[in-house]
Amino acid sequence: MLVAAADGEPRRRSLEAQVLERINHARQNPRAYADELRDLRRYFDGDILFLPDDPNGVYTREGVSAVDEAIEFLERQTPLPPLGHSDLLALAAQDHAEDQGEVGATGHASRDGAGPGERVQRRGGDIYVGESISYGMADADAVVRQLIVDDGVPGRGHRALLFQNDFRFAGVGCGTHRRYRHLCVVDLAATIDGAPALPQYASRTPPRSRAR
Repeated sequence: MLVAAADGEPRRRSLEAQVLERINHARQNPRAYADELRDLRRYFDGDILFLPDDPNGVYTREGVSAVDEAIEFLERQTPLPPLGHSDLLALAAQDHAEDQGEVGATGHASRDGAGPGERVQRRGGDIYVGESISYGMADADAVVRQLIVDDGVPGRGHRALLFQNDFRFAGVGCGTHRRYRHLCVVDLAATIDGAPALPQYASRTPPRSRAR
């Protein structure tokens, strides 16, 4: 959803578009993103991150150690192709953002028990998708930084999804959250609709004629 601008002013890009842009920046330029995280280190006071113009700070579970671990990961990471935007994945992501935001829920299950694949199916796609969710962040830089640093998340699962080589498309849905004020849902897939990605040779193989 784009925010309407006054007459004569350019329309501001949506938060969802900015989040996808920042994800692609990190995928295509992992070492440059590592440098951005190095700069972030100086704003820590113990486990609290005090960014400029934020006197309240953001509490973290691991402090600068999680940032350092992310930097090491990014230094080893091979640049990846950018993710293309998928309208279908974005609709499924927005469905979950609205469902969770209304009641202040967290996690990947909707109130009716549906998971990411089922939500994409309801929008006309297939089940082969991954999902990362950011809570509490109101701007694209903070959303993507939270997912990549993955503070307090065993296995760094959100980061792993963003840098999964097989993924080629993503859709982002953001909104307000009753408990954390903000959330952004990112659904990712190898195909534009969450269908399984077929090997290249399979797409070139002509269908067999039926025996009569």
